[in-house]
Amino acid sequence: MKIDCVGGGPASLYLAVLAKLQDPAHEVTVHERHSAGTTYGWGVTYWPDLLRELRAHDPESARLIEERSVSWQGGFAYVGDRTTAHDGDPGHAIGRHRLRTVLADRARSLGVRIEFGKEIGSSAELPDADLVVAGDGAHSRLRTEHAERFGTRVTTGANRFIWLGTSRVLTAFTFAFAETEHGWIWCYAYGFSPERSTCVVECSATTWAGLGFDRLDHDASLRLLEKLFADLLDGHELLGRTDIESHAQWQTFPTVTNAAWSYGNLTLIGDAAHTTHYSIGAGTTLALRDAMGLARALRSATAPARLPAALAAYERDRKQALLSVQSAARHSAQWYENLPRYMGLEPHQMFALLGQRHSPLLPYVPPQLYFHLDQAVGRLQALRWLKQRLGPRLARTLQSRQGAADKGA
Repeated sequence: MKIDCVGGGPASLYLAVLAKLQDPAHEVTVHERHSAGTTYGWGVTYWPDLLRELRAHDPESARLIEERSVSWQGGFAYVGDRTTAHDGDPGHAIGRHRLRTVLADRARSLGVRIEFGKEIGSSAELPDADLVVAGDGAHSRLRTEHAERFGTRVTTGANRFIWLGTSRVLTAFTFAFAETEHGWIWCYAYGFSPERSTCVVECSATTWAGLGFDRLDHDASLRLLEKLFADLLDGHELLGRTDIESHAQWQTFPTVTNAAWSYGNLTLIGDAAHTTHYSIGAGTTLALRDAMGLARALRSATAPARLPAALAAYERDRKQALLSVQSAARHSAQWYENLPRYMGLEPHQMFALLGQRHSPLLPYVPPQLYFHLDQAVGRLQALRWLKQRLGPRLARTLQSRQGAADKGA
């Protein structure tokens, strides 16, 4: 088949790799609107289970990704002038540009054609393609062209965030929460190379405006953030992106869902198909798993006539796999949008509930009570099972009652 992937992110590139590995006769082209060598973004995170999957699908690219990644275990938090540490699962991070370079080089070595500096705004521009893969991100132009057919829905988060880098190299996943006269502002930070760390700053819209970020230029914003997170940065500077305009640096997070993932020979992958809040660190992992799922489905499409069934199987399998992750992402985003609810706790208690933020039950139980219940449940296997089985059911009941009360009001 002739496969055209629009967008040069990890999803498109990894699909190109897997498609050529499955059938070298496939003619695969990746179209990237940025010029070759353009760098944007900072580091992305992933976990050991993804690395195992990558090894199973393509040991060569998996080896290179692992070699260019850094690792950490556990977490650390600054809460005002207090600190706390937490043992946790190991994690990995790699610079987004390094990841794309590894995958692009691997794709080329297999015969994939990569065209830089070419923006595809419509699938009609690729009339000879048997399959067009829209991997052009959350604001996908190919998806937007047929938004009604895909049943696209985009909801915007309440908080503001900015994605930055820092010259301080962090060896653990680190949080910092700073209280200001306009409310709390916080960041998530982690190393992704021997020279740099990612630092994502978030706050409510009220705090964002109160601190003047709606009026400050980009450099002034960075200098203010360096003061607010001085303990975390330890004298190091914050680094902003240079590839986009300053006024676009602060964002609200778009949660993208689609009722259908395919229309004709056009299918969605990665952020074009779905987004999950950055606070769970799953975006890149899900994009790569989409590529695995689509490549697996394409094995049965030995001719273009069999493509619709293959795309339907891809959509069905990936949607099912995403259910629990999307639920966790929604609850995680809501936890941060309601952050003041948890900031009266002791730092170790707050940090423990931060680790529980994916729970659908947490918003309905007083934080102090939830912390003590969770500690007790963690010691008893039977109660842990009860929490896992009844927690989501009870949360749905409470949520529906709250919705009925709101309607009655």
